[in-house]
Amino acid sequence: MRCAYFDAGVCRSCTLMGSRYDQQVADKDAQARAALGPGVRWLPPVTGPASGYRNRAKLVVAGTVEHPTLGILDESGYGVDLTDCGLYPSSIVVAAHELQRFVTRAQLVPYDVPSRTGELKYLLVTASPADELMVRFVLRSTEAVTRLRKHLPVLRESLPRLTVASANIQPVHAAVLEGEREIALTSSTELRMRLNHLDLRLPPRSFFQTNSDVAAALYRQVAAWVDECEPASVWDLYCGVGGFALHCAAPGRVVVGVETSEAAVDAARRTAASAALTGTRFLAGDATEFALAATAPPDLVIVNPPRRGLGAQLAGWLESSGVQRVVYSSCHLGSMVGDLAAMSSLRPRSARLVDMFPQTAHHEVVALLERA
Repeated sequence: MRCAYFDAGVCRSCTLMGSRYDQQVADKDAQARAALGPGVRWLPPVTGPASGYRNRAKLVVAGTVEHPTLGILDESGYGVDLTDCGLYPSSIVVAAHELQRFVTRAQLVPYDVPSRTGELKYLLVTASPADELMVRFVLRSTEAVTRLRKHLPVLRESLPRLTVASANIQPVHAAVLEGEREIALTSSTELRMRLNHLDLRLPPRSFFQTNSDVAAALYRQVAAWVDECEPASVWDLYCGVGGFALHCAAPGRVVVGVETSEAAVDAARRTAASAALTGTRFLAGDATEFALAATAPPDLVIVNPPRRGLGAQLAGWLESSGVQRVVYSSCHLGSMVGDLAAMSSLRPRSARLVDMFPQTAHHEVVALLERA
């Protein structure tokens, strides 16, 4: 992949840009194998398109009302426009250009970091596998919401696949992406994300894997491992909108998903109901607190923690609980290795590199752990 922004030196986020993609994958695979050590059965890496793969764009808005930039900030806090970034699918690129024009039409004053003035901080754009769009306007206050509502019909005419739009209010001057308050601008408040045989539901402020093709393959791999193990009971900790839990549902199997976001839990419940997956249950709460309060472990636990990993308490519980199998999906190899050291009786038996972020050094590893 070649990138004009990278070649011009205005964006260096893709640290592996210019390297052959097969070599990128081989290097990441070697790194993962070395980190987990010997005795692991490695499956071929999960890969997808090397470009146009990101289903979500976080666009910093800067510049002026007449000439807004959508992309990143430079070291001085001024905008660098990246509307044609090659990591985005065409649906997001088209949306970015239309949103640039919409900023001017609706007189949405870009937030200026150096002077701490303006209203519009970010545009968060998500594309479903069916190319439907969710657009979230991250604002400093509610001042522009009336104008958003007034001009939104014009935006929907230019973006007929725009399904969900909302305003998120983030009032503080800090490196915080979004605030607690979300104001719906459309009757639809969630995006349908069709992965494999399931219509997952994505509400605003909920986590979803950034690469839809690779995420679908990841869910298939975990479901295959779970089916091979034939557990009667499964927990999916940090379940988000239920991707792992719902893919692992099966007749006679009880699956419990735990997630702090109530909106994500509600979305998972509705997906389960529409798919008639009656053996699933989703709870809003802290994964570690849920595990520590349990009277007995399930047959198998799936964990998909944030970059910081499981933490000492949950890793310690998994080590001492007697659970026989754990599927660990990690977005940070270093924290995964630390967690594995804390639960040494759960050994990686099978593992697979999941290249969720081509052109960058970031990747995921998923492993099936079995008690020694």
